[in-house]
Amino acid sequence: MFPALNFPVAPALFSVIFIIAIGFGLARMQWVRQAAIKDLSNLVFYVLTPALLFRTMMNVKLAELDYTPVAIYFLAVVIVFGTTLLMQGLSILSSARALAHTFSNTVMIGIPLVGLVYGQEGLIVLFTLISIHALVLMTGGTIVFELAAARQAGYEGVRRSMGRTLLVAVKNSILHPVPIPIIAGVLYAQTGWPLPEMVDKPLQVMGQALGPMSLLLVGVTLAYSRFSGNVMAALRIAIVKTVIHPAVFIACAWLLGLRGMPMAAMAMAAALPVGANVFLFTQRYQIAEDEVSASIALSTTLAFVSLPLVLVMLSYLI
Repeated sequence: MFPALNFPVAPALFSVIFIIAIGFGLARMQWVRQAAIKDLSNLVFYVLTPALLFRTMMNVKLAELDYTPVAIYFLAVVIVFGTTLLMQGLSILSSARALAHTFSNTVMIGIPLVGLVYGQEGLIVLFTLISIHALVLMTGGTIVFELAAARQAGYEGVRRSMGRTLLVAVKNSILHPVPIPIIAGVLYAQTGWPLPEMVDKPLQVMGQALGPMSLLLVGVTLAYSRFSGNVMAALRIAIVKTVIHPAVFIACAWLLGLRGMPMAAMAMAAALPVGANVFLFTQRYQIAEDEVSASIALSTTLAFVSLPLVLVMLSYLI
């Protein structure tokens, strides 16, 4: 039996909510004005995010990782993501919701959760996921967003052939502040060269700032958001992320014979709240910012209930 009832990750969840609340309070006191949100978003998206992605990926040795649990995890992601698009149609809005349904807060909450509950063995499994989590979801999400944007442009009178639309989407998804540092980091990792400390240290500091800055930005945006008309949509995202996503993964794992620690660690990753990186996408594409920012806070709060339930379920299944 796993120590589900102790729920030692509560401090990590509280930290996320606390940082969001600080951002909310700063905005309410007008210490951070609404006009500054776009500039702060650009700072996070174009500076801090690439620093973290490059530094994370430059330590990945692709040949040494066991991808079976991760492959099953992403099978569940594809099911949830694809179902969202099928039900809502391909649009920038549905792309934002699909990404929110599947993008977990694997670092700020996932690492302390898995480490405290499952120890080093669980962390090894989780780190395998984290090493390519951004590569797959953020790059794949970018392609879907760009396809949706191109499709929407077609509806608005900018007609392109399907081949042209795909070429534009792929080009825009590669020449983008997310895939470029991921690809560069992976390529650098395969050389085996150490990164000079004078370069590595600034990247480390900027990468460490990404999580807190993203959550503060969520809080600031929440302070200026209109909740009327967004609460139910945000709650639906939170429920899909913390309940439906892990349920789909557990079903896939069970059917494909995945058991033990790999199943447990991946199931907990699927059950995590919405990651703040989704909000950065909504700001870049100027869609569903209020809805997604609210869903991050709601899913983190809901996780105080859903994560212990998933832990108890796993204690019987694995």
